[in-house]
Amino acid sequence: MLLEIKDGVVCYDTAMILDRVSINVNQGEFVSMVGPNGAGKTTLLRLASGLMNWEREIKKGLRKEISNIIIQGDIIFKGEKIDHLPPHERVKRGLILCPERGRPFRELTVLDNLRCGGYLCRDKELEKRNLEKVYELFPVLKERRNQISGTLSGGERTMLSIGRALMYDPSILLIDEPSTGLAPKVKEEMFFRIRDIFQAGVTIFLVEQDVTFALELASRNYVLSKGRIVAEASGKELMADEKIRKIYLGL
Repeated sequence: MLLEIKDGVVCYDTAMILDRVSINVNQGEFVSMVGPNGAGKTTLLRLASGLMNWEREIKKGLRKEISNIIIQGDIIFKGEKIDHLPPHERVKRGLILCPERGRPFRELTVLDNLRCGGYLCRDKELEKRNLEKVYELFPVLKERRNQISGTLSGGERTMLSIGRALMYDPSILLIDEPSTGLAPKVKEEMFFRIRDIFQAGVTIFLVEQDVTFALELASRNYVLSKGRIVAEASGKELMADEKIRKIYLGL
């Protein structure tokens, strides 16, 4: 087992976002999580990647909209309990998040953003090879390598986010809603590239609202609703379950 979350809980004040959620992803597996808006999917990725540790910010008054937060659960990666580690230490171990809408450093060029992804890499030859792999996967990033990232289209920003993550040889990619805001043709191409990354040997945990693509790509799927796992099955099994299909997948 590569990644495991045991009894993950995230509660803001009285709002329960994740209610004892447990998931696992095996080495070499493509797993997806689907579910309606507000189900807690992005929160789960933030919990796994270490971006939910807001206690200090709340105490300092930096998150005035929240007076109290409860974060619980075990995050186990490569057999090691990592929930005490900050995000950059999780990245060093190969657990890397591609956030929704890419979120590049807008004032930097495409190339500088990619180099930021390889910042922790001390092997410059490896960094150079990884850059060439990214350019091969996303040729448009090579074409636009000197372009300021803030001027990219939505699809190009997502490509840049994924490319940036690949610069540090991830053991697992956590990909959050890569199809958000994309035209159908661009969306289809994006999912083809994600499949190529998986076939190249990278384990993937995909959170996605486009159920059709997610279930087609992943070998195993979780359905999250109102902060709880309501189903775990193959895409074929989920599509055959009328209740799951209608109530939770909107199909």
